[in-house]
Amino acid sequence: MKKIKMVVIIIISLLVLIVVLQNTQSVETKLLFITITMPRAFLLFLAFLFGFIVGSILTISISGRSQKKIN
Repeated sequence: MKKIKMVVIIIISLLVLIVVLQNTQSVETKLLFITITMPRAFLLFLAFLFGFIVGSILTISISGRSQKKIN
């Protein structure tokens, strides 16, 4: 089961890398009151990283709650 998870993670990471590398044009991004110009690849990478971090935090939080209920 752990090998399957690792293979899925590697495949998803490679797909994300391919999509990011195909989008190298500059794009303007508005964050509240500021406008930032950055490559679209970097913006996609930041969005992926943010989603990964949020998902990890939620997974840890949910697994912590289920451990408390068991004990």
